[in-house]
Amino acid sequence: MEVRDAVESDAGRLAELTDAPGDVMRNLIHDRTVRVAENDDEIVGFVSFDARERTVHVTQIEGSSEACTQLLDEPMGFAAGENMAVELLVPESNDTVRRAVEGAGFERDGTGPTFDGTPTVRFRYEPS
Repeated sequence: MEVRDAVESDAGRLAELTDAPGDVMRNLIHDRTVRVAENDDEIVGFVSFDARERTVHVTQIEGSSEACTQLLDEPMGFAAGENMAVELLVPESNDTVRRAVEGAGFERDGTGPTFDGTPTVRFRYEPS
């Protein structure tokens, strides 16, 4: 599996992974740092993140368990280099992402907001 920067032409596949409109994914690619995981030239996951106020915020992560695990290295590596923490919200029902996040060393940091009726859990990672 290879990880690379997302480009505008990836927006359609990202939209498929998230059930979001393609123009929303194009805007995401332009407004955030977005990395995609590819397996045999097919995008199997992505992560988007930005940094502010000494914290890297993962704004979206989608994909297989293996892809999510590998993609988390991107914001975590950036945070370690800048001496920043990493935070993200995981829908309570998304076991794939939750397992990847916990396996990467994130700790539960309380409950997050509810989006479209779906409760979330806040996770935080402090590089050592």
